[in-house]
Amino acid sequence: MRTTLSLLVCLIVLPVAACGTSPAAEHHDAGLRVGAIPDQDPQKLQRMYDVVSDYLEADLGTPVEYVPVRDYAAAVAQFERGDLDLVFFGGLTGVQARARVPGAVVVAQRDVDERFRSVFVANTAAGLPPLGGVADLARLKGHSFTFGSDTSTSGRLMPQFFLDEAGVGLDAFTGEPGYSGSHDATIKLVESGAYQVGALSASVWDKRVAEGGVDTSRVAEVFRTPPYHDYHWLARPDLDRRLGAGFTDRVRAALLACDGGDDREKQVLELFAAGGFTAARAEDYAQIEAVAGRLGLLR
Repeated sequence: MRTTLSLLVCLIVLPVAACGTSPAAEHHDAGLRVGAIPDQDPQKLQRMYDVVSDYLEADLGTPVEYVPVRDYAAAVAQFERGDLDLVFFGGLTGVQARARVPGAVVVAQRDVDERFRSVFVANTAAGLPPLGGVADLARLKGHSFTFGSDTSTSGRLMPQFFLDEAGVGLDAFTGEPGYSGSHDATIKLVESGAYQVGALSASVWDKRVAEGGVDTSRVAEVFRTPPYHDYHWLARPDLDRRLGAGFTDRVRAALLACDGGDDREKQVLELFAAGGFTAARAEDYAQIEAVAGRLGLLR
């Protein structure tokens, strides 16, 4: 009787399960799902990626949706699961994502990402002067300090690398280093005096200062690092299978063609604080991968 009942249930359920994909799967297959590491204020990110999604949708003729994520780790995890197709990763998260998704394709980077920098900023009450070189970071010893996200390239990985070069271990600060979660949060924490010093993206810092969003009487730049490669667009290896042969190349072409030639392109580049997008290769991030391995951040 139990066997007969089980067979009857299967006969009822199987035809339903066989009738196409679920609504979520249909939605996923319908277009391109774009993501990004949440390195800035969520409202700013929503505006940025809504604009770039509209730009890509118009160029590609395919629906494009921006999908916000909770944190840096979630961006990598959702890319790995296939919930995100195209992600604007930082250097470290991009290296982590490629390690988890063999065959993932480095699509493009901003022109500024070829020579990206971090800045160290200090609350003016700390009395720190401008620092002349990497070795001078030793003067940060004995101050309270915050990074950005723990997997941020410009807000943690490379600042820690340069601190190590100056002989400044994490135990050299007053108390445990903080991890603010984003570049904007780092600015506010140092500006408020919650931490005396912090490290963040030079691009975000410059943009916020230009916008008048920083009280420069309370927080000031004290050091700008040597350059390194950072942010880049990364596509899943199954993108062409899902959305058509050559689709990844079409995405790359659309980004590289964004040169500010019309109002929409000007808006994209302004929001991304860039003069344009350029070709990029996985090899560009070899330094990031080496530093991340040295610091135990490849996971």
